[in-house]
Amino acid sequence: VNAANVVAGGVVGVGSCGVEGGGGGMGSGVIDEGGGGDVHTPRHHHVAHHHSHHHHHNRDGHHQGKHNVKYGELIILGYNGHLPPSDRGRRRSKFMLFRRQNCNGVKEDKRYIVRQPQNTQAILNTQQHSISYTLSRNQAVIVEYKADTETDMFQIGRSSEPPIDFVVMDTVPGEKHGEAKVSQSTISRFACRILAHRTTRDVRIYAAGFDSSRNIFLGEKATKWQNGGDMDGLTTNGILIMHPPANPLNEDGEGDVGLWREVSVGGGVYVLRESRSSAQRGQKVEDEDNRLQDGTLIDLCGATLLWRSADGLAKSPTKRHLEQMLDDLNAGRPQCPVGLNTLVIPRKETLTASEKQPLVYLNCGHVQGLHQWGHEKDSNAHSCPLCFMVSPVVKLCMGIEPAFYVDIGPPTFCFNPCGHMATERTVKYWASVPIPHGTNGFQAACPFCATPLEGHPGYSRLIFQDNCD
Repeated sequence: VNAANVVAGGVVGVGSCGVEGGGGGMGSGVIDEGGGGDVHTPRHHHVAHHHSHHHHHNRDGHHQGKHNVKYGELIILGYNGHLPPSDRGRRRSKFMLFRRQNCNGVKEDKRYIVRQPQNTQAILNTQQHSISYTLSRNQAVIVEYKADTETDMFQIGRSSEPPIDFVVMDTVPGEKHGEAKVSQSTISRFACRILAHRTTRDVRIYAAGFDSSRNIFLGEKATKWQNGGDMDGLTTNGILIMHPPANPLNEDGEGDVGLWREVSVGGGVYVLRESRSSAQRGQKVEDEDNRLQDGTLIDLCGATLLWRSADGLAKSPTKRHLEQMLDDLNAGRPQCPVGLNTLVIPRKETLTASEKQPLVYLNCGHVQGLHQWGHEKDSNAHSCPLCFMVSPVVKLCMGIEPAFYVDIGPPTFCFNPCGHMATERTVKYWASVPIPHGTNGFQAACPFCATPLEGHPGYSRLIFQDNCD
């Protein structure tokens, strides 16, 4: 179920730091991407944490202080502002990146060839960050890293070991009312790392993360290469990124759709492999880099994350703003044209059916209440009593996660078939974004629940019978 989705763990305080007013958010190029991969940890998974007072995974970067500089947020596609059953700790629907009290970034120091990588001092030393590229059974290139006082490092992956700041599980499309277990995850335990520059606030993504022994291993079978004196490689399932296009689609569908790329362990940007875990790397893309832009998407093969910069979020609606728009819509007292009762659009998905629950006829967009008129037995086909068009119906629900919005406007559209409401530009934007699915497919999906969109164009304009008094 490699939907466009992920489950995440993040920081205390989930509110979006938006400033109401202002125009384009993501749509003007807001989404950022990063990657993941399989990292092999042959030995000592669990290390005594006597050195943890200066270990690279101190969590001081997560707690919002008055003077903390915010780099941005990573939001998992498929969660409407909440990760069930409890959205807290390192597993939540979004993760906020703040400048840490103490820097923990690393940069490349030296490299050398060894005959027995498992016994090399750099690998055995749990204080030393290193990447090991195995070339053959008796030869490996070791790249040692040293502390970098100018950067903060954040790590993402499926593992709940201490080096991982944001724990992400496979996203299951559709309603999330509890734990949906994925039998075999394709997300790497130590998928990727992000380095944020403490003064310029530049944020870059790299495939693979350091394990509890501060090592990254690329085994014999991993895709890797030597370029001059440099070594680089890709992780098993790869970390893909899609920067927002410079000229995004406009209202008329003119413009560009972003291109998915793969990011390497060293941070290079490459054309996608033929299939997700192919041994042959794609061609290097010289004029693109691994810097996250507002709106970059990051696919970990099983979950997709959206990067929103602090500046981009400041131009986006806040959760309070979205709730106010919903209140305004409900204040118009939309009516069901059949039952003539007032409908109330909920902020959260509700499991119970009530006469107040609005339903949308997906083919025509007419919003009505629950009634039996024109319903074909044992099917989801309903004839609309207003225009007689036959279509499936679905409950309407507000898309309440602000990070997915590309503008500030009324929620006049909904995604087909899930019924999540958002602004016109937001719905059209996400309908144009191909999200990786499985090992080599792509499909547009609702960002609020990760349900693949159906039909063309994959959304409906909502028609309310409101302000009837």
